[in-house]
Amino acid sequence: MHVKLLQGERLVVTGRAGWMGMGRGAGRSALGFWPTLAFLLCSFPAATSPCKILKCNSEFWSATAGSHAPAPDDTPEFCAALRTYALCTRRTARTCRGDLAYHSAVHGIEDLMSQHNCSKDGPTSQPHLRTLPPPGDSQERSDSPEICHYEKSFHNRAAAPNYTHCGLFGDPHLRTFTDRFQTCKVQGAWPLIDNNYLNVQVTNTPVLPGSAATATSKLTIIFKNFQECVDQKVYQAEMDELPAAFADGSKNGGDKHGANSLKITEKVSGQHVEIQAKYIGTTIVVRQVGRYLTFAVRMPEEVVNAVEDRDSQGLYLCLRGCPLNQQIDFQAFRGSAEGPGTRRPAAASPAPSAPDTFPYETAVAKCKEKLPVEDLYYQACVFDLLTTGDVNFTLAAYYALEDVKMLHSNKDKLHLYERTREPPGRAAAAGLPLAPRPLLGSLLLLPLLLVLLEAA
Repeated sequence: MHVKLLQGERLVVTGRAGWMGMGRGAGRSALGFWPTLAFLLCSFPAATSPCKILKCNSEFWSATAGSHAPAPDDTPEFCAALRTYALCTRRTARTCRGDLAYHSAVHGIEDLMSQHNCSKDGPTSQPHLRTLPPPGDSQERSDSPEICHYEKSFHNRAAAPNYTHCGLFGDPHLRTFTDRFQTCKVQGAWPLIDNNYLNVQVTNTPVLPGSAATATSKLTIIFKNFQECVDQKVYQAEMDELPAAFADGSKNGGDKHGANSLKITEKVSGQHVEIQAKYIGTTIVVRQVGRYLTFAVRMPEEVVNAVEDRDSQGLYLCLRGCPLNQQIDFQAFRGSAEGPGTRRPAAASPAPSAPDTFPYETAVAKCKEKLPVEDLYYQACVFDLLTTGDVNFTLAAYYALEDVKMLHSNKDKLHLYERTREPPGRAAAAGLPLAPRPLLGSLLLLPLLLVLLEAA
């Protein structure tokens, strides 16, 4: 990624992707190929894979502190880390057949072992080739560039930044930057955010085999290279895999002067991660609740609207909401569930039902325990229990509302009571897409993927 500042504009980002190879003299971008490839793979709608290659990649980077070109006296330790890495890939080989990221990693290990004259037999203890900084160094430098602190850069402006919020949780429910609340199908890979500073993409998979009820099973966030503040960083979470570090094993923005303006913090191990991107005034909260993921973000309007191609904004769910034909008629579903003598919604209901869901009265009682205010988060909770039968969705709605309380700048809009579903005429007038388009982004990425694979 290259970033250049133009007069009258805050930021313009231009991309350049490619793999420089992993032969002698390869730089940091060599292993940087894997996070990029992981994001490309996430762009293709697919069920969550049991392949754990991302875990192997992360462990190797953590062991080598992000360096794959150690000094000669470190070579034995580096070889030990490579052997550990190779062992990890062999252990997950059976579940990774056909996984392009896995095969790329295997070839990369072979190349590095040849480059450093490592034998396949030997110790496999994981080294730490670089000393981790003391705790005090994790704090933001007082002399970091002002441009790496978004709020400080506003001291010469007349007005303070206006913050917005977007969240995705449950089966899934979307709250957009404009406080529209929708319940959507959106199975497969969909972009939540895509602007000049970062990309966020989610993959939603069926909660039960054969069910149309979906939930978020994978999340990828790419923070783009930004001036003297941060290098490009990739964060990826999956079901049962909520890392406390970026894909390269680091916890900040890299080696630049303002690197600590991007930091990741683990709040609850395996359950709650918070990412602070101070250089763009953004806070992101990722949780695993039960088996599935939730996402919440606080972002300035200026960052939300920092896009080069406004014609493609309709693709991004946080900005424009779900396509009309992906929205579920929440109120009609609730009405069918509340009908006399109805234990669960009929098959003709506008939303899916699960084989073993809760009776309506039980769903209401369970949601009331955590969400006493009968707002849309309470209604979403009831909806999810009726469609999935998974009591963990109660907590997903609860934590989504807690994240709103922490992240939303307007305390009068914490609770929403009227769900948003655009009528066809209004949706067309607003330029909202009327057809699901997650495949479009995948097709656009195919040429880049082919180039990367040819280079490998």
